[in-house]
Amino acid sequence: MGRHYVIFSALYLPNLGGVERFTYNLAKKLLAQGDQVTVVTSNVQGIQELENSEGIEVFRMPCFSLLGGRFPVVKKNGAYRNLEKQLKAIPCDFVIVNTRYYLHSLFGVKFAQKRGVPCITIEHGTSHLSIESPLFDRLGQWFEHFLTSRIRRHCRHFYGVSQNCCRWLTHFGIEPEGTVYNAIDLDQIQSYLDHPVIHYRQELKIPEHAKVIAYTGRLVREKGVLSLMEAVRRIHENDPNVFLLIAGDGDLRDEVERGLTDYIFFLGKIDFPHVVSLLGETDIFCLPTVYPEGFPTSVLEAAACGCFIVTTDRGGSKELIRDDSYGRIMEGNAPEEVYQNLEEALSDDDYRRGAVEKSYQRLRENFTWDIVSEKVRSIADQLCQSHESIKA
Repeated sequence: MGRHYVIFSALYLPNLGGVERFTYNLAKKLLAQGDQVTVVTSNVQGIQELENSEGIEVFRMPCFSLLGGRFPVVKKNGAYRNLEKQLKAIPCDFVIVNTRYYLHSLFGVKFAQKRGVPCITIEHGTSHLSIESPLFDRLGQWFEHFLTSRIRRHCRHFYGVSQNCCRWLTHFGIEPEGTVYNAIDLDQIQSYLDHPVIHYRQELKIPEHAKVIAYTGRLVREKGVLSLMEAVRRIHENDPNVFLLIAGDGDLRDEVERGLTDYIFFLGKIDFPHVVSLLGETDIFCLPTVYPEGFPTSVLEAAACGCFIVTTDRGGSKELIRDDSYGRIMEGNAPEEVYQNLEEALSDDDYRRGAVEKSYQRLRENFTWDIVSEKVRSIADQLCQSHESIKA
């Protein structure tokens, strides 16, 4: 019989984001290996508080949805106390807390300590978050340092989803114990590639010989989608056979829709099978992000779907795209830099094909859920054995 893992993640499905998918995919793989998994999250959507989804037991704690749902804060009402009582009654052998930046994470490490079980915290960020307000950014930084100091009182074992995340932990005086990489399920992606749910080129009447650039992700300024649109408009002046397909949702949705043309298409928020269908018909995936990424799942998915990748060094992307022979890593996301990197990639088909092969090989050898889940189970084995020996 396997262990019972309890994973605390402030945000979870049906919310779509990197941490949410990390939690879901890790939970699913642990289940497949004979373990039990409970996910404790925030009820941002106001949906069912307690459910079993695909074998994963999910507790959704009542919360205040601050910053448009991006920063949930636990609401300690009657429903919370009822769920907490049920949570205390479940078996628990090992606790995983995703990210430090939420009061929910403090709830998780305290839960582990009260239950007397080992706990790890996995970092998903690489810098302080910004809302482009000097005053509130400074308050946010103070809060993050304060919260991290509280979390460290209850958890001694920290990991990052990339080496950049590990470096960021040292900013808080934390010496991480290694990486628990973000990852993807290659078999699942291949099954969707073999049986696409839609053919976007056909639906949008894009010529077969045309080059398709794609963006998937949240539509926020830091992700660089507006810079990408500007770069593609400039490229299209000289090459009318270049098209841009944008999938996602967020604060910039209206601005993105206002910038659409007969060669820039907006697909809205699409589910995972549609994302894979899109990437399967894409030549170049571009994520010009300056957001404090951990390891963008969209970059891993693009590599798995055979896309040439143009992105930045935020998070762990440089650990996949090691140099120009794997893809292109930009220093920033200014429209001129995005334009130059896309132009160079578009001009050389052989170069793109070689880079796609190298990035896919590196992905297969390092960033799959089979590899990552085995590492998590190995960490749990080591810490549980150490914990038992101390108790004895």
